[in-house]
Amino acid sequence: MTLPIHQLLGTKLNIIQAPMAGVQNWELAVAVSNAGGLGSIPCGMLTTEQVVAEIELFSAHSDKPYNLNFFCHEMEPIDQKSLAHWQLLLKNYYNDLGAEKPKSFRGLRYPFDAEMADRIEPFKPPIISFHFGLPSPELIERIKSWGTVILSSATTIEEGIWLEKHGADIIIAQGVEAGGHRAMFLTTDIKSQMPVVELVNALKSHVSVPIVAAGGIGSKQDIRKLVELGSCGVQLGTAFLLCDEAKTSEVHKAAIKSHNQITAITNVFTGRPARGIQNKVMTDLGYMTDEAPKFPYASIAMAPLRAEAESQFSGDFTPLWAGTNRRACEEISASDLLKALTS
Repeated sequence: MTLPIHQLLGTKLNIIQAPMAGVQNWELAVAVSNAGGLGSIPCGMLTTEQVVAEIELFSAHSDKPYNLNFFCHEMEPIDQKSLAHWQLLLKNYYNDLGAEKPKSFRGLRYPFDAEMADRIEPFKPPIISFHFGLPSPELIERIKSWGTVILSSATTIEEGIWLEKHGADIIIAQGVEAGGHRAMFLTTDIKSQMPVVELVNALKSHVSVPIVAAGGIGSKQDIRKLVELGSCGVQLGTAFLLCDEAKTSEVHKAAIKSHNQITAITNVFTGRPARGIQNKVMTDLGYMTDEAPKFPYASIAMAPLRAEAESQFSGDFTPLWAGTNRRACEEISASDLLKALTS
């Protein structure tokens, strides 16, 4: 019988707060961990110094377990031709908004590497999760030598089997309903993506490691259903976006509160499929386009458009990451949200 997540990770509740780069920092992670869940710190867009600072700030405010989340994609060389073509495609938007062309590559997402491992090793993080697969076998072995529990996300049966084989201690079953980047790494076929119930049901007969369900979870009834199905717990992200401790922008909050707005999967913001609330640039460019530079470089040309539009309180060029279920979103503390989901 699979142990519940709290026994595996040293928490009181069977809930993991999904790491959400750009809309949270250590404060949300502390609030969740202190309330009994597992707080997560998104590290994929941070420097080594910033990651260390986040760990130290968390530890200064909590003695509970925490999760550090990293990406482990292949960082391909910059294709200047592709970037120039992408910027040309966005030219009219620049003109309409009066936005200036990007002067740097700030805010890119970088994969976990040996340098990052060197900096965090003294802290021996209790839990590390990965998106887009796993780092090299050498890095996995090194992380495990710290006594760290390793989680990673699967979107298909094949990815789940691969993750178990290559060292994941726990698999996060990311259903197609989940907000943010699809964790897919063995396929680029969006049609391969499954609803969370189907994915959990399929994975439990193909892997022996514990499974955490993620995607489309907005109530304690949803949580109960997935645990009864065989998951050892759940991971929620969208539910926390309006919490007091989150750093969600005002335009993002407004979109979340507008429940009539639907979500869709798009690659226009970063070059990789991700689910967010539908907006102008997604619909104009067709949601999924071959024109977008490879991940993470598409975001370079999008950043000035986002900044200028948001200054006018417009979310037309903002990645409004959110899952299909926003019923749990409330402007309350993370602690109160967890009580509502577990009491």
